[in-house]
Amino acid sequence: MAKVSAVNRNAKRAYMAQRDKAKRTALKDIIKDRDRPVEERFEASLKLAELPRNGSAVRVRLRCKLTGRPRANYRKFELCRVALRDLASAGQIPGMVKSSW
Repeated sequence: MAKVSAVNRNAKRAYMAQRDKAKRTALKDIIKDRDRPVEERFEASLKLAELPRNGSAVRVRLRCKLTGRPRANYRKFELCRVALRDLASAGQIPGMVKSSW
């Protein structure tokens, strides 16, 4: 199991990223628009910099839903390799069998 504080911190980041998504997208569109005046684009970049860093989507870490493990995760199942193997061996994942040759 991962530290509970790390899992909670990541959940908070995911919430903030979802909450600030519209603001960030609007500001980035203004910054990228070359037809706008330079001053307006500069103001938008300053406003973007004032937003909290943890509100950015790249700060959210993909973690296992069962164990909270931050590495070796499969996006399709939202599980780490260890939990995925345990569930597959127990027959809990439909259509997945452990390979042997």
